[in-house]
Amino acid sequence: MEYETVVGLEVHAELNTKTKIYCNCRNAFGLEVNTQICPICTGMPGTLPTLNEKVVEYAVKMGHATNCTINNICKQDRKNYFYPDLPKAYQISQSDIPLCEHGYVDIMLNGEEKRIGITRIHIEEDAGKMLHNDSFQGSLVDFNRCGVPLIEIVSEPDMRGSEEAKAYLDTLKSILQYLDISDCKMEQGSIRCDVNVSVRPKGSSEFGKRVEMKNVNSFSGAMRAIDYEANRQIEALERGEEINQETRRWDDQKGQNFLLRSKEDAQDYRYFPEPDLSTIYVPLEKVERLKAEIPELPNAKIKRYVRELGLSQTDAQLIAENLPRCRLFDECVKTGGCSPKNISNWILADVSKYMNETGKDISETPLTAGLLCEIITLIEQNKISNSSGKVIFEEIMAGNTDINKIIGEKGLTQISDNSAIEKIVNDVLAANQKSVDDYRGGKTNALGYLVGQCMKASKGQANPAMCKELVLKYLNG
Repeated sequence: MEYETVVGLEVHAELNTKTKIYCNCRNAFGLEVNTQICPICTGMPGTLPTLNEKVVEYAVKMGHATNCTINNICKQDRKNYFYPDLPKAYQISQSDIPLCEHGYVDIMLNGEEKRIGITRIHIEEDAGKMLHNDSFQGSLVDFNRCGVPLIEIVSEPDMRGSEEAKAYLDTLKSILQYLDISDCKMEQGSIRCDVNVSVRPKGSSEFGKRVEMKNVNSFSGAMRAIDYEANRQIEALERGEEINQETRRWDDQKGQNFLLRSKEDAQDYRYFPEPDLSTIYVPLEKVERLKAEIPELPNAKIKRYVRELGLSQTDAQLIAENLPRCRLFDECVKTGGCSPKNISNWILADVSKYMNETGKDISETPLTAGLLCEIITLIEQNKISNSSGKVIFEEIMAGNTDINKIIGEKGLTQISDNSAIEKIVNDVLAANQKSVDDYRGGKTNALGYLVGQCMKASKGQANPAMCKELVLKYLNG
């Protein structure tokens, strides 16, 4: 029997407010254990929380960006459960009336667009962090993360497999970064997700029993977890076993999941309205003002890059879904003077390669839109070759930003004089008779070798298009 995988995701994004959601403790990662805490976020008796207004504003912005209905009058609720990293033994969240609901995002996969429903977006506080180490027995708790503001984005079960889930996660991440409400640093736990997976016979309209997986801390890990769980369920069904609704822990190192507990339903958390906090009321004019502050989002950029700037769908997506790359691209296009396609090629190739190898952000380098455009313009005007452009780029990244000085010192001016190139070509052909015979004998790849030899002989300064044209002229003459 053929099966279909059904996926729903609960994405938790930490908001980058200066302080926590219900107290004035600093909201920062990586500080000394249990130094960013107070009686409120550690749940001391008699303390009263006060809602951070920025948290509501950020959540409303995300709601607008994901086409949600904004409930400008709503409340907060207590979600009761016991775990060592939750000092109050309850989490302040939202149950039946979330701040945002009934939205959607459009994802792009293999050149096709698909709409994924957003059930709800609600605000809540994060729990602490359990510390396990071989240097001590048992476990310790760091409460610094208690009270860090979260939004939880709950999707409809609209994804069919791990690739769609990854595209959805990438889309959400880029929206959060465009809105500048979360830094989305997965290695710090700023964005993480719980994964719900079920399988059903292909063509069936009924959903199977879903299994939730916790502890998924990377997008690639989410893909592996989905594929593993779908295969586990299919194998169980093929053996005639029944799938139980349960929660499992994903272990990415082992590449498998383990049973934690049978899956809770809402009633197991004994939700009730939070008595220590007032009703949330966001004036409608403020809801509209926050909507007006939304910048151009990734999907809109992708469409504009394709329609107006002539980029391919793939290149547009790679640029738009990475905020640093997108900012550099937009600045270069605004600077003008060179082709958007060439700007895209440089950003996706040399610039991205440098960032990946060094781990640096573009803002941490000497590269500016003006410098990159200057390199590309010189290449387009045949004043330097593409290989010379790469040399200049490397020099800029090393801190030398005087392009004219680099060209002069390294002799990078492109040779476009016809007679000079003719002499180079004649010398190369005379020295490579075997390759000439190979080409005339049908081995067309000899052409690339001969042009390469011309570039080598000119130390990369010859105009490659002119070299190729002259080599072909002599070979076919």
